[in-house]
Amino acid sequence: MNKVGFTTTIPLEILVAAKKIPVDLNNVFITHPNKKALLERAESDGFPRNICNWIKGIYSVVLQTDVSEVIAVTQGDCSNTHALMETLQFKGIQVIPFFYPYDRDPELLSISLNKLMDHYKVNEENCLNAKHELDGIRKNVHHIDKLTWEEDIVSGEENHYFQVCTSDMNQDLAAFDIETDSFLKSLQKRTRYSEEIRLGYIGVPPVFSDLYTFIESLNARVVFNEMQRQFSMPYPTTSLLEQYLKYTYPYDIFTRIEDIKKEVERRKIDGLIHYVQSFCFRQIEDAILKKTISLPILTIEGDQPSTLDSRNRMKIEVFIEMLGNKQR
Repeated sequence: MNKVGFTTTIPLEILVAAKKIPVDLNNVFITHPNKKALLERAESDGFPRNICNWIKGIYSVVLQTDVSEVIAVTQGDCSNTHALMETLQFKGIQVIPFFYPYDRDPELLSISLNKLMDHYKVNEENCLNAKHELDGIRKNVHHIDKLTWEEDIVSGEENHYFQVCTSDMNQDLAAFDIETDSFLKSLQKRTRYSEEIRLGYIGVPPVFSDLYTFIESLNARVVFNEMQRQFSMPYPTTSLLEQYLKYTYPYDIFTRIEDIKKEVERRKIDGLIHYVQSFCFRQIEDAILKKTISLPILTIEGDQPSTLDSRNRMKIEVFIEMLGNKQR
């Protein structure tokens, strides 16, 4: 069994160097044909109702997917991961811990990287070769992102899809590389979007399946997906240590805010939609975002995977209408 699951983005280069198949368990959950059954399985096994559904989904996915082991990010992601690890271990699943130090300490991150490399019996040179291969695919995705906001020929949902897939390269590097190439070629005949409102999406990827299409039905478009872009490793780097120190997702909110502000200006964004997951600690960060970013921010909350409910649809409609009125 060559598949290795993980709870959030980890140094993919290490798994690729070890000839393992990376499996982002979040992606498997959100694309599963019966997500409701996965959540019900977790709750029947004792998971409480007021726990993030991503955690419950990941738990059930692991029990149904042929992964040989799971890498769990113990610091820099969900605060419930420790309990998830214990529950999976109780079920007989091998779990490997990995952590991102809160203060971005290079020595601590180096220890964490080396420990994971030792587990998979690979060295830094092996990982740099894997990084070179992965960076070639990421370059295509970065180009797709640029075509979203600079050339205006990529939709917000397409932008979201390709960037979020870089967390595990759809479990097949060669096939995903071909898919990105094919998509870029298909854009040659695209006409430019001419929406009235340009939006940024910040926060974890949404559980709503129709968020982007609904926004575009209102003469608006998402031209910046904050955390999804981070999964694609958007900054040029020469080492694993440098790459995962620059990666903003697992660290403090303030570095994320600096990145958001730069992209807001560069992409000429009119307003931000901040998505928060029910029962997630990241909801607390909403107050900091609204006090430090001088741009209208709409906060929407999601719980179970579904289409947008009427409350969130109305909030988005009013928000976009308000942004349009400000421009007139």
